[in-house]
Amino acid sequence: MTPNVHYDHRELEDERLELSKGGIYWLGPNITLRRCTLVIGVEGRWLTLMSGRLIDCTIEAKREFNDARWTTMGLKGCRFKGRFSGNEFGYREEYQDPWKLGGMEDCDFSEARLDLCRFHSCDMETIHLPKWPSFTIVDPIKYGPELLSVPWPGDFTPVILQGPLKELPSTSALTFYAPAEAKRSGATLEEFKAAVERFDFIMR
Repeated sequence: MTPNVHYDHRELEDERLELSKGGIYWLGPNITLRRCTLVIGVEGRWLTLMSGRLIDCTIEAKREFNDARWTTMGLKGCRFKGRFSGNEFGYREEYQDPWKLGGMEDCDFSEARLDLCRFHSCDMETIHLPKWPSFTIVDPIKYGPELLSVPWPGDFTPVILQGPLKELPSTSALTFYAPAEAKRSGATLEEFKAAVERFDFIMR
């Protein structure tokens, strides 16, 4: 029988939480972690992020952690390590969040690999982003027309401004991992590097 593990209605300090493969985990509601280490060994579908606050924590993905919404969690001073794909961070007004605790500030992704990740309603100047071969498009809605006015390698589209998949108004930044994008788009890493170097607002 698959164990269900709930971390809720408590405050933990200086603890190490191991979310090991084979379990289903719930973080929140009403959880506060201070100076804790959260080791994630499961896929995104096996961890439900309900609501809570993580302060000065280390969050380490032991395997690729995909398609998770951290937008119900308040993250401050946290350090991320490992591979994160399709994750969303910050605060989404449009997302159903009765606790409205979501947000992010002073967090460090310099030791993480981010791909297809979004930041919502964040002051990106407080976020330490991963360096090349990751790259981050800051304020993609503002700069979208400029980005779409020039050709990109392969079939890569840097931002979607129209239709049902268009970016939300809250989108502060988009982060990609260039080797993965090159493979998906049928282009080379060198072509991507040359493309992103055309824009000062793309962090790399």
